[in-house]
Amino acid sequence: MAARRHGKRPPKALRMSVELPLWRAITGYRILTLVYTLCQVALSYRHYEHPLGAVAYMGALTVWMALTWRRTTSPERCTRQFLIVDLGFAVGGILLTSLVDTHARIMGGAPTLPSIWTAGAVLGFAIKGGWRWAAVASSAVAVANLVEREQLARDTLRNVVLVWVAGVAIGYVVEVARASERTLARALQIEAATRERERLARDIHDSVLQVLAMVQRRGTAIGGEAAELGRMAGEQEVALRTLVAGGLVRPAGAAAVASYAPAPAPVTAAHEGTAGTVVAPARSAPPAADGSCDVRALLAPFAGAGVTFSEPGAPVELPAAAAAELAAAVSAALDNVRVHAGDGAHAWILVEDEPHAVIVTVRDDGPGIPEGRLADAEREGRLGVALSIRGRLRDLGGSAAWVSVTGQGTEVELTVPKGTAPEGGKRGKSRA
Repeated sequence: MAARRHGKRPPKALRMSVELPLWRAITGYRILTLVYTLCQVALSYRHYEHPLGAVAYMGALTVWMALTWRRTTSPERCTRQFLIVDLGFAVGGILLTSLVDTHARIMGGAPTLPSIWTAGAVLGFAIKGGWRWAAVASSAVAVANLVEREQLARDTLRNVVLVWVAGVAIGYVVEVARASERTLARALQIEAATRERERLARDIHDSVLQVLAMVQRRGTAIGGEAAELGRMAGEQEVALRTLVAGGLVRPAGAAAVASYAPAPAPVTAAHEGTAGTVVAPARSAPPAADGSCDVRALLAPFAGAGVTFSEPGAPVELPAAAAAELAAAVSAALDNVRVHAGDGAHAWILVEDEPHAVIVTVRDDGPGIPEGRLADAEREGRLGVALSIRGRLRDLGGSAAWVSVTGQGTEVELTVPKGTAPEGGKRGKSRA
């Protein structure tokens, strides 16, 4: 309403369809073939036995086209009733030819009154209803041609077969195109739903699941009634992880919760550093005027007694949303160090500003990740690496790579292309 008051029209929603080019093509075909047919009748005017009958038919056909040419510009306008009347004009013109033209010209292969305009009526059936409708319309035109010619001549048979094959072929192609369009639309819906599910699962993993895991660990350490509370929290964590993972096989026993599986830090609270200090990760930073954000400002608060932070001397800028997601992935990697590398482990964060990407490396000197453990953790429903790290980088169009040597620590390399936002994940693939 506001746009109308200011004299502006609201933007129209664009409907992408494989059929629209075909409807436009048939509209142009009908107009061009009408002009061709009018010229052909004008040139043969003196040869008709009843030329006024030919002129009357062409006049009616021209008026029909003038009134209905827009009916073939979209599937909504092209109704079944219109197609039947349109085919009636074509069949009627073919049958009328034997009344207005001489017998000698008809036997000699002279064109019918509607001539090649007839194919447009058949193609309308093909695009609207598929090959079955096209076969019916083509058969009606074939019967009319045989009645008009009164014999099965070679040229008549050729024309009939061409119209029939063209109509059926285009109708079949249209049906295949519609099926492909429905499949593509369904695939896009599934992809969108999957991405939204992963986003929600990531948020749950970064908050609720981490709290349950912390309650389990602290309850076990305190003992007594707290141990029972911790056991119940562990069971709920396993159940929630299974639900988030979309029906994955439930791990055997609550003890599986304590096994190694990378998991991110809570997003709403500070978490303990590897040396026992408290590190409050920066979840957001004031963006610049152009919407960019210095990655260093988000990662610097992670530095502490157990974490060494190395950064370039110049700002490392990314879109604010992308920088926040990268910081969350780094927080998840550091939390894995805290939980699985031990209290004595040290972590290093290195920020590299490449011409086309920002690379953040998180390395620790812990015991390393056993081979195949990441895949096992994902199958068990522990989605810290799959969602909080790899999922975030994939949504940014980047990648996450792990290098781990038993006894020598683990290195995680996070790569984010410059100029990307969270919705740009389709341009890149994550590396395991």
